[in-house]
Amino acid sequence: MHLDHVSFAAEPDGLEATAGRLADALGIESYNGGVHPRFGTRNLVFPLESGHYLEVVEPLEHPATLSTPFGQAVRARSEMGGGWMGWVIRVDDLAPVEARLERAAVDGNRTPPGHDEVVWKQIGIKGLIADPQLPYFIRWDSPAAQHPAALGPRNDVSIAELSIAGDRDRVRDWLGTDDKKPISEISIDWVAPHGAPGIQSVTFTTPHGLVTI
Repeated sequence: MHLDHVSFAAEPDGLEATAGRLADALGIESYNGGVHPRFGTRNLVFPLESGHYLEVVEPLEHPATLSTPFGQAVRARSEMGGGWMGWVIRVDDLAPVEARLERAAVDGNRTPPGHDEVVWKQIGIKGLIADPQLPYFIRWDSPAAQHPAALGPRNDVSIAELSIAGDRDRVRDWLGTDDKKPISEISIDWVAPHGAPGIQSVTFTTPHGLVTI
């Protein structure tokens, strides 16, 4: 399993303004990821190195925003002022996750303007809503060349570390592993939660040094 992406919910002034501040802080460019018609959301995507990406996502005025867990999660985080919503783990096989969580993954799709439709399955959003330290899981069904990190502008920036308020053993149990470093390509700094658990910050390696958001 690997880190796939991190999600940042739009702040009160909207998707473009929020993404603009992140672009300025990191010195990177985004592209329009398109609308998630099943979830009632839309995103802007910042491709990063190592097959990762940063998405900025906002809720739409759409019935799916209120009726689907992903739409509910995005709406709730944006209504709290926006900020880090969650982290996402990429797996090749969702069957063990479905068995462990005792429910089926759901389909996702969107079509970035100028690109082919991208499709995937995801599971675990209800866990994230209940306990925001927990990642959700994704399996991409589109070809690798259509992965969001492979589209759009090239950005010479990578994710160095996630700072998460929570319990690493709880997350290991959620991931279904006893591995001391289950996500080997990044560092995770676990801090005791003071208030709600979840992502506190993400540190990026940029050509100008480390930047923490």
